[in-house]
Amino acid sequence: MKNDNDMGNDADAAAGQAMADAVAQREAQVLGHAPRIDPLRVEEFTDDLMRLLTQMLEVNTAIDARGKDELTGLLPVGRDGYTAADRFEKLESVSEIILTMLRHPELFVRQTEIGIQLLGRGTLAARDRELAVLRIGWLCQAPYEWGEHVHIAKKVGISSDEVERITQGSQAPGWSEHERAILRAVEELYETAMISDATWATLAKSLNDQQLIELPIVIGQYQTVAYYQNSLRLRLHEGNLGLRQR
Repeated sequence: MKNDNDMGNDADAAAGQAMADAVAQREAQVLGHAPRIDPLRVEEFTDDLMRLLTQMLEVNTAIDARGKDELTGLLPVGRDGYTAADRFEKLESVSEIILTMLRHPELFVRQTEIGIQLLGRGTLAARDRELAVLRIGWLCQAPYEWGEHVHIAKKVGISSDEVERITQGSQAPGWSEHERAILRAVEELYETAMISDATWATLAKSLNDQQLIELPIVIGQYQTVAYYQNSLRLRLHEGNLGLRQR
């Protein structure tokens, strides 16, 4: 006869397997087919797009993202710029997500400007921001967004154990009152498009007016990012394990 510990271990194993199966099914849905829009080809790249890459570099540098090196290498150095052969070689190292979104450059630059504001000049603490981004990324089951922001979250002090707890949400044990309210705000916005009075009151204990305004905008921004990354079926960047990233 199994004792309570054995039954508890069996339940944990079953829950873990159910999670793994759900992740595999979701990633097959989002990533199991070719991207729906082809990335920009080298012969389509123009000098007019270089300013957009400069802005993308500013965003990536602000959050110390992994894409900053490839963008730095792509930008011209010196007055002579690049030859076509140089550009072809360098474009091959640029993330597919950037080359795909450059098919709508004016829209992409506007979204990039929002990213610069929220990630590089935002008033929220980086930890609060990444708790919110990861929670909305998980709720949207967005493999690309989740995996990339786990990397960013680690750089601002969020541990692998905390990343795992984010998948469980605001009800998981171990969160502070403030952290629980951040996660609950994401869940409420996702479910009802409004932060409740009780959650707002808790957030207002530690956030100022600018931060209270910024929080739902951050959450909405990254729900939008999840929407287009999932819908375009953008493939994962090297080193991004998608929804399995911890």
